[in-house]
Amino acid sequence: MVEFLERGAADHVELLAFPETFLSGYPFWVERTGGARFDDPDQKRAYAAYLDAAVELDGPELRVITEAVRDLKVFTYLGITERVRGTVYCSLVAISPDEGIVGAHRKLMPTHEERLVWGIGDGHGLRTHQVGGFAVGGLICWENWMPLARHALYAQGESLHVSVWPGSSGLTGDITRFIAREGRVYSLAAGALFSYGDIPTDFPFHDQLAECASRYDGGSAIAGPDGQWIVPPVSGEERLVVADIDPAVVRAERHNFDPAGHYGRGDVLHLQVDRRRRPPAAFLD
Repeated sequence: MVEFLERGAADHVELLAFPETFLSGYPFWVERTGGARFDDPDQKRAYAAYLDAAVELDGPELRVITEAVRDLKVFTYLGITERVRGTVYCSLVAISPDEGIVGAHRKLMPTHEERLVWGIGDGHGLRTHQVGGFAVGGLICWENWMPLARHALYAQGESLHVSVWPGSSGLTGDITRFIAREGRVYSLAAGALFSYGDIPTDFPFHDQLAECASRYDGGSAIAGPDGQWIVPPVSGEERLVVADIDPAVVRAERHNFDPAGHYGRGDVLHLQVDRRRRPPAAFLD
C-alpha cells in the first residue's frame, strides 16, 4: 500500500482509493464452504483467523499508512476489516495528509453471506471531506445501490463519489456510471484483484478455494458527471487508474439537474440521517 501511495505521489495524484477490505481481506470463503453451519469447528477457526488479521483504527498498520499519507500528501480512501473487540466491521477509512483519519464509515448493511462475518454499521461515517476543489464521499460495495445513502452524500455537496468493491468488473459496470449521472458527480470505483496464491496456506479452507479467487478481477473505473466513461472498468490488471478531473465540469452538468439542490423537493421529500456512533453500552459514573 505504501508503494502504491508512492507511485501515486510520483504521478501527482491528489486522492487515491483502495478497494473494499483491501486491508486485510474479503471473506470470500463463506459462500463456498457452508459458512452458515452453526458451531462448525472449521468455520469458527476461519473466523478467528479473520478476526486476528483485522486491524484497529488506532493500530500500528493504520499508523504506518497515515504517516505515508502525511509525507506523500495523497488523501486516501482505504477499505479495511476493522476489529472492535470480537467483531469485524467492513469499513472505509478516509485519511487526510493534514489531519490523519478524518472518517471511518462502517458498511450500513453487509450483503447476504457477509452478514455471517461482519457487524452492521451505523451512519457515523456518512460524511464528505474537502479535497482540493471537491467534496468527496464514499460508500462500500452494494450500499452504493441504497438511494438514501447516496442522497445523504449528495446533500452534503458531494462532487466526487468513491465506491469500493471486493473486485469484479461485473459489479462496477452499471453503478459507477449511474451514480455519476444521478448525482452529477465524478464517480470513482476501486476494485481488487485476488488470486489463489493470496490465501494463507494454513487457512482452514485453503484447498477448497482454488477455483474461487479468479472471480475477483478488479473492475476499477472512473466516470464523468455526464455518465460517460473516463476510464472503463479495468479487468485483470494491477495498476493505478488515474484521471484528471475538473470541478467546473460538475457545475456545468448541474445546470439542468441537481438531486439535492434545485431539483430536490425538501418540502415534500425529507431525509433524516442519524450520524451517532452506537456503542454497546453507555456508562454513567
